[in-house]
Amino acid sequence: MLDLSLSKPGEIVKRLCERLRKERLAQRMTQSEVAGRAGIGTNTVSNLEAGRNVGFENLVRVAMVLGRAKELDALFLPRLESIDDIRRYEESTQRKRIRKPRDA
Repeated sequence: MLDLSLSKPGEIVKRLCERLRKERLAQRMTQSEVAGRAGIGTNTVSNLEAGRNVGFENLVRVAMVLGRAKELDALFLPRLESIDDIRRYEESTQRKRIRKPRDA
């Protein structure tokens, strides 16, 4: 697993787009086939693989076609490593306003 914490956003996008293209090719699918199954245009798939501005929903659609939606579903899951983490998570699911600190 690569540590992406020192990467720039553009570098992460580039790596993900390369992986997306490689996954499509590994499954022996054309951009047109992926686009047709995802319900999007071929140009959208091309732009996605090139790292050009494409909506997140289109990324999800392509991931679903390639059988990789589970990885996206795992994004931003809470890190629950202790009882305190679980308590904080449960408390955070109740809608609250965050108060700004008062200047003293």
